[in-house]
Amino acid sequence: MSDPLLAVVRQGVQIFDLGRPMFVGMPQSPNHPQYWHTLPRRHGDTVRGDGGSAANDLLVTGTHVGTHIDALAHVSHNGKLHGGADATEAGRGGRFLEHGVHTVAPMVCRGVLLDVPSALGLSACEPGYEITPDDLDAAEQQAGVRVLEGDVVLVRSGWGQRFDDGAEAYTGRSTGVPGVSEAGAHWLAERRVRAAGADTIAFERLAPGEGHALLPAHRVLLVESGIYIVETLALEELAAAKVTEFTFVLVPLNLLGATGSPVRPLAVLAA
Repeated sequence: MSDPLLAVVRQGVQIFDLGRPMFVGMPQSPNHPQYWHTLPRRHGDTVRGDGGSAANDLLVTGTHVGTHIDALAHVSHNGKLHGGADATEAGRGGRFLEHGVHTVAPMVCRGVLLDVPSALGLSACEPGYEITPDDLDAAEQQAGVRVLEGDVVLVRSGWGQRFDDGAEAYTGRSTGVPGVSEAGAHWLAERRVRAAGADTIAFERLAPGEGHALLPAHRVLLVESGIYIVETLALEELAAAKVTEFTFVLVPLNLLGATGSPVRPLAVLAA
């Protein structure tokens, strides 16, 4: 079978798939409904007169499962969403019409990869490591790019290498997970980026044994700054190719009033 991405490369464009495969038992945040996939109708259940048959699927999933984007409705602080909207009132009727994921416009914009462990001379950040503004400065300098307003910034911690090791290794409940600090989130907000992403389930640092007890970077980005967050990205191939600047493409599902959506982002560059 031919590789469709290879065909695109031959046409002068190279594509890096930044989305994780979705499968039953995949690593995901324990705070969200588990992903489930089954076939309610299988080939042979019904056979047409000409011998044809069809199968179909049933999916059950949270919207913050697998590679996904957080809409501004996802997090509130002191009862308020971004812009001061009352979180309780905004969610009446079981959906967020003001800040739901349906309000996130398709993204085709400049993307920047900040490879933090590479800038620190490591293959991956240590469990529970807090990525600071100095780390982001160092990664930006090593990348040879300048983060600009409207960019999508993807922060590699190297933790994505653990995705295939299973849920316990990737979610890091006991070990902690590296991620952007509150100060690092302010670093991104000051640059007025459009979205920020990472190769972990929570974007920001998770302390050992504490799980999602505190998420200050989410507050800074989503609530205070109106900056979307993309999580569980596959960044290893992009980093290995030393790609630091690219066209970033992301389109959420048009889920009216939802707080997030699974996505399959792409990094696109001229071959």
